[in-house]
Amino acid sequence: MTSLKFRIGGDLEVRRLGFGAMQLPTEAGAARTASLAVARRAVELGVTLIDTAHLYGGGANEELLAEALYPYPDGLVVTTKVGVARTGPAGEWKVDGRPEVLRAQVEQALRRLRVDRIELLQLHRIDPETPLADQLGTLRDLCAEGRIGRIGLSEVTVAELDEARRIVDVASVQNRYNLLDREHDPVLAACERAGIAFLPWRPIAAGTSGTRAEIAAVASEAGATATQVALAWLLGRSPVMLPIPGTARVDHLAENLAAEDLHLTPDQRARLDRLHQPDE
Repeated sequence: MTSLKFRIGGDLEVRRLGFGAMQLPTEAGAARTASLAVARRAVELGVTLIDTAHLYGGGANEELLAEALYPYPDGLVVTTKVGVARTGPAGEWKVDGRPEVLRAQVEQALRRLRVDRIELLQLHRIDPETPLADQLGTLRDLCAEGRIGRIGLSEVTVAELDEARRIVDVASVQNRYNLLDREHDPVLAACERAGIAFLPWRPIAAGTSGTRAEIAAVASEAGATATQVALAWLLGRSPVMLPIPGTARVDHLAENLAAEDLHLTPDQRARLDRLHQPDE
């Protein structure tokens, strides 16, 4: 039977099906009120892993989650990401892994999330202009200081993951991955071998009319939605897979989480496995 829980870094237990907060509107008004309700409902429904990032509104998403959920219930992990900043020539967003930027963003995240320690902190992207040892060394120092608990990476290759693991313990990898986009199968395999959590972003994706028809057929057979089929396929793909689907609607949230109860047959999984194709 597939386990519905996973221990990130070997000790931080979470429900495998989490919630990605990126889609939650943060502007004042009815949209923000709805966002607060969605975040609270996620926790009420048993979500224990919520993903955010400095990039999402320059910290506004982190502040929204704190407003919705602080004081946090025991067992809830809010993971955030650093390493993208408004430091481009015209103040635009760019990958920036300089030690002073990473440290500042972690301190800002601690303040916004109203915590003394971030249990899982992920490097949003590796900065090609800064030595990887400097980027990860900064996060390692923050671990030693007790400011962060575990280090994760995002959008990395197998070679980058291997290099990073020579510098720090890597607890998680967050790469784009879904039923129709399996470019990072080699990274997933590397994570599985090492027991590293794999958090697929964009876990749901539309396909061509043909692939959508096949997914719809499986959904019809299973008495489920296409989204639930896609999430159930991910949960069965690997024991280290921790999908973090996002939504700004309470009904979609409940639909997503119900995917845990969907058990695909071997034939259905085989048909879905054959759908892999390049991005359109």
